[in-house]
Amino acid sequence: MDKQKKVSSKFIFFFGSFGGILFGYDIGVMTGALPFLKTDWGLTNATLVGWVTSAVMFGAIFGAAIAGQLADRLGRRRMILMSSLIFAIGSILCGFSPNNGTYYLIGMRIFLGLAVGAASALVPAYMSEMAPARLRGSLSGINQTMIVSGMLISYIVDFVLKDLPENLSWRLMLGLAAVPAIILFLGVVKLPESPRFLIKANRLDEARQVLSFVRKPDEVDAEVKAIQATAQTEANNLEKTSWSTLFNGKYRYLVIAGVGVAAFQQFQGANAIFYYIPLIVEKATGSAASSALMWPIVQGVLLVLGSLLYIWIAEKFNRRTLLMLGGSVMALSFLLPAVINSLVPNASPMMIVVFLSIYVAFYSFTWAPLTWVLVGEVFPLAVRGRASGLASSFNWIGSWAVGLLFPIMTASMSQEAVFAVFGVICVLGVLFVRFCVPETRGHSLEEIEAAGTNHHKQAPVQQTSH
Repeated sequence: MDKQKKVSSKFIFFFGSFGGILFGYDIGVMTGALPFLKTDWGLTNATLVGWVTSAVMFGAIFGAAIAGQLADRLGRRRMILMSSLIFAIGSILCGFSPNNGTYYLIGMRIFLGLAVGAASALVPAYMSEMAPARLRGSLSGINQTMIVSGMLISYIVDFVLKDLPENLSWRLMLGLAAVPAIILFLGVVKLPESPRFLIKANRLDEARQVLSFVRKPDEVDAEVKAIQATAQTEANNLEKTSWSTLFNGKYRYLVIAGVGVAAFQQFQGANAIFYYIPLIVEKATGSAASSALMWPIVQGVLLVLGSLLYIWIAEKFNRRTLLMLGGSVMALSFLLPAVINSLVPNASPMMIVVFLSIYVAFYSFTWAPLTWVLVGEVFPLAVRGRASGLASSFNWIGSWAVGLLFPIMTASMSQEAVFAVFGVICVLGVLFVRFCVPETRGHSLEEIEAAGTNHHKQAPVQQTSH
């Protein structure tokens, strides 16, 4: 029996986080596909290049917001199943784009983005609701490992397919995203529903059974009671909750903290590197972007290693400490090339690529995984679905804006100047964590919510003391 439970919990956490593979593959795949697509269709307009790259993120803004609300009504599991189907269909339709069908491809990638955004909201919520408090950081970190593994897989697929005829290579790169989508669908069919959702739906026996897969036997009853108590308190206020509730009284502090961290993660510019590294190397060195496809693999390996390092250190350091450390080094990695360039005008053009690699290394074990750990931990149960959706939407707005604006900015400014702008945003992110984000490590979701309510009561005192 124990053995069966052990297998069950691993299966639950593996497929619970597998949506990250899809999410990562689709973030990464355009990096390698874009140079071939540009040549095949003669795409030179910087705005259209930005739209083709960022259309997935534009769709994800809406997918994340809708999925958060529907998950509170239909359950996390059913929504993950629906996302994987949209994912498979959208990927295949992208691969079959008509020649020079730029607007068709943008439309299909927006459709695909609905599923990517839904996965980004659903997976962290599901993982944090299944994981015990003592393991929540590292288990939610598995979601990040899945995302960056998906990115690395897409970079390797791009590299393997690069010698095919260019009109075939980018189509295969995009279409192959359907494979992990089908695997996800088959895995999630066997997953149980989140115990928190089941308790809110008054399905107590099912909730106990699910908790028995992922908790020690003596923890189940206590956790059911704790979730019930919170759910009861929130149910009393449920009729009063709406979008405006997120920023009312006692929820405001925790909602701003979670949404703010999710927004900063993207506005700090990481995706400029992930989407455009071959073009960045081309601009720095003068060699063709399609021959620079080794660089995304280097970034992908750094991301995977960083995510594994994070799982190892997740419960050893406070969330806030890691975010402030990461943000400080990331800021320096973006600001120093501009400083060095102004002091040493003939500095090696590859210097910027080295600094970008340092940025990726620190981002990979701090802001990349911790954003989603915090989003899974910090929101109160009454507004968790809506707030997680809002956080994911802000994250995708940042991701979309960076993807769209980076080619337009680099067409009119030096790369060093563009990255210096992102460096300043990294500094603002560190200050935001320092003054606006609570520590969540090692606390149950119920304790974090109680602390947030207390902060709200003390808020006027704290504001005057700053």
